Amino acid sequence: MPALHQVKSLLWGIRPKGSLRFQHSSSTKLNDVVIVGAARTPMGSFCSQLASIPAPKLAAVAIKAALERAGISKEEVQEVYMGNVCQGMLGQAPARQAALYAGLPKSTACTTINKVCSSGMKSIMLAAQGLMCGHQDVIVAGGMESMSNVPFYMKRGDTGYGGVTLQDGIVFDGLTDVYNKIHMGNCGENTAKNLGITRKDQDEYAIQSYQRSAEAYKSGAIKEELVPVNVPQKKGKPDLIVSEDEEFKRVNFEKFSKLPTVFQREGGTVTAGNASTLNDGAAACVLTTRDAAERLGVKPIARIVGFYDAETEPIDFPIAPVFAIPKLLERCGVKQDEVAMWEINEAFSVVALACQKMLKLDMKKLNIHGGAVSLGHPIGMSGARLVNHLVYSLKPGEKGVAAICNGGGGASSILIEKLPMERPPSGKPQLVLYTKDPCPLCDELKVDLEPFLGEVEFKSVDITVQGNERWNKLYRYDIPVLFLEGHFLCKHRLDKQTLLQRLKQLQQHWSGR
Repeated sequence: MPALHQVKSLLWGIRPKGSLRFQHSSSTKLNDVVIVGAARTPMGSFCSQLASIPAPKLAAVAIKAALERAGISKEEVQEVYMGNVCQGMLGQAPARQAALYAGLPKSTACTTINKVCSSGMKSIMLAAQGLMCGHQDVIVAGGMESMSNVPFYMKRGDTGYGGVTLQDGIVFDGLTDVYNKIHMGNCGENTAKNLGITRKDQDEYAIQSYQRSAEAYKSGAIKEELVPVNVPQKKGKPDLIVSEDEEFKRVNFEKFSKLPTVFQREGGTVTAGNASTLNDGAAACVLTTRDAAERLGVKPIARIVGFYDAETEPIDFPIAPVFAIPKLLERCGVKQDEVAMWEINEAFSVVALACQKMLKLDMKKLNIHGGAVSLGHPIGMSGARLVNHLVYSLKPGEKGVAAICNGGGGASSILIEKLPMERPPSGKPQLVLYTKDPCPLCDELKVDLEPFLGEVEFKSVDITVQGNERWNKLYRYDIPVLFLEGHFLCKHRLDKQTLLQRLKQLQQHWSGR
């Protein structure tokens, strides 16, 4: 039998010419990865407005909107990663379902990711890795969950006299610490006790989350990331159009301090009010290499700077982001005070409070538009929602960190940078209208645009003209569609609030304010 060194020599001798089999990966430059489009559905309350729609179909809505906003055709997508936790009764390969329901080619590779609450963010991280390594050029990633549709489980075997016991799939697969045999809420109680975080602290934080979410909706800070969902109704009735998150409006501050604790009756701190809720929703973003964005003629919104996972004791999962974030910043060469926004998932109020306390985060930068406590927490979606929110909420040139803990003691974190916008020679941003003739809606929109034409360089693109086949394929059912400085603005009707906000933000950016 030949010696080991002889076998190695033989293998080396027959190695294909030019093979990189034994070459260290550090000799290869990684691709820059950018986000070119992002969208999410509103989050429905448990067994409420979105309950009739399974998770993959919610994800299909988000995927289609993200591609539309990116200005990229479905045929360009090479791979899809979608996070999803409670997959019982969804059928085979939920990510594959989402991709095909969204109209992507049947050749698109699809993978469903389950990292509990970090699933949506981990999907984006895996997509970024594939792009960095040059495996693909265009990938869609995100997360989805319909907690309203998670079934009850019954074990196989004899069904004895007197009935059987059913297990709630949400609790069993989504919300139970396998190692300590306790609900995730009990882990939150443990963290609160260890760090001296009181019931009052958590209630005050939760109330602030609700107030910040309400203010964000009022100011339009959340509107841009949303895509409405049409929910079919009984025969003869029009579809219900869901365009806002449900949860933040379902609060009674007078009863907040009177709510009973849920997981620890005596001396407990976690209540239904200061914890996140059970929800339905989906989020998706379109990631490409920078070279692919140039090839496709699309303008990137943000770039992935870096990402990092960390793990700790399962019972300490609420503080897992504390281990992920410092390593993330260290690897990216970014100081904590250089981060403009922190999005840390509010699985419970104690999670955000613990991370803020241990990392000494500026509360004015933390979950500034509310979080999972007030907006909702569809567990497979939330990590992607945090990333999408940074994409839309950061100002050009700013950096933001999103982090999310997950059952088992883990956390994922990601750092993104909103890309600066170069000022055009004219000093005015370009506003492009995708239209055709005739189009009565387009004519109405042009009238609404008249007060703004002095502030922009206006360009009209007829999608039916030869050479514009790409835009005709993308927008023939959606015109009029508006893009401001290469980024999606709105469709069908003019969104004056968003246009004004974007114009103001661009002028502030270009003037250095």
